Amino acid sequence: MFRIENYRISATMWAYCLLVITTIFWGLNAVFARMAVGEISPMLLVSVRWLGTLILLVLFAGKAIIADLPVIRRNFGYTYLLGTVGLGGFGTLIYYSAYTTTAVNIGIIQGSIPAIVLIGSYCFFRTPVSLLQVVGVTITFLGVVLVSTRGDIELLMTFSLNAGDLLMLIAVFFYGSYTLGLRRKNDLSSIALFVSVVFSAFISTLPFTIYEFYSGRTVWPDPQYWGLVGLIVLFPSFLSQICFIASVKLIGPARSGVFINLVPIFAS
Repeated sequence: MFRIENYRISATMWAYCLLVITTIFWGLNAVFARMAVGEISPMLLVSVRWLGTLILLVLFAGKAIIADLPVIRRNFGYTYLLGTVGLGGFGTLIYYSAYTTTAVNIGIIQGSIPAIVLIGSYCFFRTPVSLLQVVGVTITFLGVVLVSTRGDIELLMTFSLNAGDLLMLIAVFFYGSYTLGLRRKNDLSSIALFVSVVFSAFISTLPFTIYEFYSGRTVWPDPQYWGLVGLIVLFPSFLSQICFIASVKLIGPARSGVFINLVPIFAS
């Protein structure tokens, strides 16, 4: 019994460490995205991001992926929906919303993800919601507001919604749904699940990238900015998603979702 309890504690702490790493990398994504504005068009960045992640997965886990192909095919409908909504859709909406809304609005709206996950966990999985969790989500949301506005009450009083905010609201609903979807019982290994959602994110965003190209809106990055694209692929895309998927499997979506509110802190 003692050993089992110790294992549970260590698994939880391991998940918490992975989630902190995840949010650091997502915070870097916000920094990198701001650096990429005007240097590379949004859809090109989204597609290259997931294509690069897919290449890394094949390089590092090619044999495991090939062995899991029958399982991947069997679950493709489920993983395609996850990848399209949670990775492709969320990333696309975030990049486009940044053109028409403020960083303050993005931070505040993104802070609603843990609440969406908590409510969804209760509604769909009957996960008990404690008073402590409600208080925790409320406090962290207030922390997001404080960080996003840098404590400026006047800035908060001028908060208003626009088209970019609507995109952000859809985006946070998408990512909340993605987080909940990761909990669905399936026979996929972590690697098989990850490669499936990344592949789905790539193929679902590719038509929009092609449209961007033929409409003359594609902006190709200068050579020095390909290094920035590489950083986006490695940290916010490849490593962060590995950590996040593992964390959700260890402690579930409700507790994992709370950590998303750390992103504005690391992005500021």
